[in-house]
Formats: sequence, structure tokens, C-alpha cells
Amino acid sequence: MIEQKLDTLSDPEMHRVWQLVSSIPDPEIPVITIGELGMVRNIAKVGESWIVKFTPTYSGCPATDMLMSDIRTTLFNEGYKDVAVEVQLDPAWTTDWIQESSKQKLREYGIAPPDRKACMHSTINAQPECPHCGSAETKMVSEFGSTACKAHFQCKACLEPFDYFKCI
Repeated sequence: MIEQKLDTLSDPEMHRVWQLVSSIPDPEIPVITIGELGMVRNIAKVGESWIVKFTPTYSGCPATDMLMSDIRTTLFNEGYKDVAVEVQLDPAWTTDWIQESSKQKLREYGIAPPDRKACMHSTINAQPECPHCGSAETKMVSEFGSTACKAHFQCKACLEPFDYFKCI
């Protein structure tokens, strides 16, 4: 994967396709892109065809079909007519793939970002910091928030509700 991305620097067309696909906003969290989430796994050119592989945040993600369509449409609108989009479930997506700079965007949007490596601890943090006021005095309201990959919390200090992006 890293080798593939490094190769894009020497191939302007490949670099452009990576940038186009990676800049597609996540439909559930529009302040970050599928590239920032680490969902774009590979892009290959075979003859005149393009193959884009991406990994949804979880195998049952309801936005998968929409993302596949967004990828095809984005590339089609830029002149890439022969595009195949494939879901790649192995390895499974992890919050470890979220770029550090994107975690700040999540906070600013009102979502507490994952705060550690996903494989190191349980999936729910006992007290994520409130993205509104920074307080660690928070309580879980529901293990599931607006989407299955988030839990719903409330801040005890400012009383604001917020989602916490679970470490997956």
C-alpha cells in the first residue's frame, strides 16, 4: 500500500486519480474524506481501465453502495470512463488508519475521535473527552450513536451530547 502511494509521485495521472478519489467526503461525516479515513486501499490502471479498491468502515456499512457510486461518478466527471470499484474487506478497516490531522477535524465537528490504537484496549473508552469543552467528565448514554461505529455520550460539565468514534 505505501509502495503504491509512493509510486503515484512519479506518475502524474495515477497521482491525480489518487487525489480525486481520496478527496471524496465521507457521507456520514462530511468534514473528513474517505482518504483521510484510510478507506482508499489501492488504485491500479490496467490498460485503459481503472480499478479502485476501498475498505468501508465496517462490512455492513450502509454507505458502501453510495461510496462506490461516488468514486465512479467523481472519476467519470474527470474523464475516466472505464472504472471498476471493488470493496476490499481484508484487512478489515481500523480507526488506526484515520489520519491524525483528521482527528482534530472530528473534534471541531463535535465528534470525539478514537483516542488510542484499536487493538490495544476494549472498543469503548470509559470517558472520552468532550469535543465541545474538553472535559473528561463524560458519561455514555448509548453504546451506539448516530452510526454503529460511534457511541453516544453526554458531557457532565457542559451538558452537550456528542458521538465518540469507537476504536475499531
